[in-house]
Amino acid sequence: MITVPAGRATLADRRTQRNWTVDVASFLLAPVPVTQETGWLPLVDVSWQDALLFCNALSEREGLTPVYELDSPTWDRSANGYRLPTEAEWEHACRAGTTGPRYGPLDEIAWYRENSAESVHDVGGKAPNAWGLHDMLGNVWEWCWDVYDAEVYGEYRVLKGGGWFDEQWSCRASVRRRSHPTFRVDDVGFRLARSL
Repeated sequence: MITVPAGRATLADRRTQRNWTVDVASFLLAPVPVTQETGWLPLVDVSWQDALLFCNALSEREGLTPVYELDSPTWDRSANGYRLPTEAEWEHACRAGTTGPRYGPLDEIAWYRENSAESVHDVGGKAPNAWGLHDMLGNVWEWCWDVYDAEVYGEYRVLKGGGWFDEQWSCRASVRRRSHPTFRVDDVGFRLARSL
């Protein structure tokens, strides 16, 4: 796990034309998305609910306090176990101190439609950002904890980062996608975080 320093994230929603700033405390983030049981391909076809189950199970296996109450679902912020990053944490970590739409030239940092041969790739094969995080853009979309827009979309959750099948405009730090918590598809995965 990599320590992400504290900072601020300015989030934007293109649909509503709304911007908001969030203070981000220092936290831990995995250098790559969670991988399949064998090999280095990212775990895909995983729902938001599956990701929460995985976080709790891994926490228990490693003797940490599980973060999520799955019936609600709610997040125990005092727990020390694994969790999904918030949208603000994810974007702050992705940017790694940069201010542009990407932390480097897209072909050097991401697998996306133009260079992926329309398939998922092993994690860590492209250059990391300045904080050592790989695949923050491209390869697979990553689930975040946050509800996308409860008034319009109910329990739909935020996805960030773009995937191997997306055009270059989707592979930007600020891009938000949404989906139902039970949705599974071959370009969506997740990355582990922990609070400090």
